[in-house]
Amino acid sequence: MSGKLYGVGLGPGDPSLMTVRAVEVIAGADVIAYHSARHGRSIARSIAAQHIRADHVEEPLVYPVTTETTDHPGGYQGAMDDFYAEASARLAAHLDAGRTVAVLAEGDPLFYGSYMHMHKRLADRYDTEVIPGVTSVSAAAARLGTPLAEGEEVLTILPGTLPEEELTARLAATDAAVVMKLGRTFPKVRRAMERAGRLEEARYVERATMAGERLAGLAGVEADSVPYFSVAVLPSRADAGPAVREPGSVGEVVVVGTGPAGPLWLTPESRGALAAADDLVGYTTYLDRVPVRAGQRRHGSDNRVEAERAEFALRLALRGRRVAVVSGGDPGVFAMATAVLEAASDREYADVPVRVLPGVTAANAAAARAGAPLGHDYATVSLSDRLKPWEVIAERLRAAAGADLVLALYNPGSRSRTWQVGKARELLLEHRAPDTPVVVARDVGGAGERVRIVRLADLDPAEVDMRTVLLVGSSQTRVVRRGDGEEVVWTPRRYPEA
Repeated sequence: MSGKLYGVGLGPGDPSLMTVRAVEVIAGADVIAYHSARHGRSIARSIAAQHIRADHVEEPLVYPVTTETTDHPGGYQGAMDDFYAEASARLAAHLDAGRTVAVLAEGDPLFYGSYMHMHKRLADRYDTEVIPGVTSVSAAAARLGTPLAEGEEVLTILPGTLPEEELTARLAATDAAVVMKLGRTFPKVRRAMERAGRLEEARYVERATMAGERLAGLAGVEADSVPYFSVAVLPSRADAGPAVREPGSVGEVVVVGTGPAGPLWLTPESRGALAAADDLVGYTTYLDRVPVRAGQRRHGSDNRVEAERAEFALRLALRGRRVAVVSGGDPGVFAMATAVLEAASDREYADVPVRVLPGVTAANAAAARAGAPLGHDYATVSLSDRLKPWEVIAERLRAAAGADLVLALYNPGSRSRTWQVGKARELLLEHRAPDTPVVVARDVGGAGERVRIVRLADLDPAEVDMRTVLLVGSSQTRVVRRGDGEEVVWTPRRYPEA
């Protein structure tokens, strides 16, 4: 009869944090296995040392490489794969002989641990039990004495070995985070924290609960002093409140594009800016897309007061506030970036930093839902004559249609503007065939999303409102019905004369 395999979590380092079950399993095991570097010292064994008896059979699983290079033909990964295969075979021999094997693991066995490589190779063949342990993440939070995540906050666990761009994006987008595996990765992690705007709130924990424990602000830690057994922590923001700034200091205004609908359309950079803001300013419909955060002030207003909204945001920044102006789609496309930059050109606001963060445009979102109608040259025109005369709109429609450009038509109609779509259709039919495909996309990404492809001649103004964007094809735009019956529309990238 085969023996039983245990993956035993030992906790973060302090032997008193081992669970009762972990101690029981070690006491009852025939074989104690643990990983170590070639120097032979094993942190896992040192944690459990007081529970290892002279009659235990010990199986040190010594890594062939750690951070050094290797001449293995398969490189580092090849050397490690061979090691895991050989180590699991050694443990299998004990199990086949009916012995109980306890594989010791720092922290939790299935959380960035070495045990999992044994588990994947043996658990389907032998009776197996995993004993969970206190992770270094929990230990770090406990030693810092601060909540990791509260309420609906999102906690992200990241390995420091990720590329710097990836670390930056994820740190910017999350509420709270722990970055594991520091050591040589520390300079990169620190840069990512700074680029994400999170360095000042980041904390450093080294050897939590172990001898030599160190707690510090991450910004002040010297890179050459950081061991592998350390983590970077971004704690909960729930009770952080507005950042404390020097009296008379100026904040900033960030104009954030939220995309056409909800969170799926937000970029990591935009998520981070919205989370870090002291104040959110915007059209109430767009503000409702942003999660409510404790301590953050929200200033909603009507959609027709863009200039006033921009000035209000800049005045808040003059008082030292960090302000996010929330805009739908991309803030630079018929949206709030222009209003903010125009107001910021006034001498009164010359020293207020202003940044614009891009978002997915309504045209791009609609095009993706329909296929690829914007695959070649296209023009974007607003049909709203509230800020420019209809004569100018008509002239631009004729010019774009005459140039055979695909057209993305924004603000096509509203309760007070009901005739513009019909007039635009008439103008376009002077240059386009009646069967020119038109994508009618309403509320893309939202609960009321509806995307249809109609002929230009059949475009019904009554079905168009302010939540609709129209994509009018060129002479080259094609509609194809695929095998599943779905129609897709696309514009070739090659023009016939090319």
